[in-house]
Amino acid sequence: MFEYTVASDAATQKVGAALGQLVQPGSVIFLQGDLGAGKTTFTKGLAAALGIQQYVKSPTFTLIREYTSGRLPLYHMDVYRLENGGGDELGLEEYFNGAGVSVVEWPQFIEDEWPDDYLQIEIKKVATNDQQRQLLFHPQGQRYEQLVAQLAQAL
Repeated sequence: MFEYTVASDAATQKVGAALGQLVQPGSVIFLQGDLGAGKTTFTKGLAAALGIQQYVKSPTFTLIREYTSGRLPLYHMDVYRLENGGGDELGLEEYFNGAGVSVVEWPQFIEDEWPDDYLQIEIKKVATNDQQRQLLFHPQGQRYEQLVAQLAQAL
């Protein structure tokens, strides 16, 4: 596990951008955190590093937003609405095994669909400072352990 603290939304985006420089085709990133923790803010930074110039917004009502104009396609998912199941009907494995980067908000609702290897990032608000966030990186699998090591070095 790697832990990193940021003091602003801009800093959250910078960490997302640093990760965006390192991701490869088929990368799967799970973002966990309360409402307003900064999951979409993190994704905006990652998207910018991929060269995506479109405005990135939460896919809460559409479930999946596809951005294909960057170095790699970005599949931004918000599966909060699948709290009662239904992820198997979306064909998520096609995204997870595809040529793009999958970023999933609220992944606990599709846990049965998780691939064997992934990077889980917990974003937690720091109680003493409304802008500060603690980012906890939990790599699953050698590929993501190496990715997190590279990220730690870059930060």
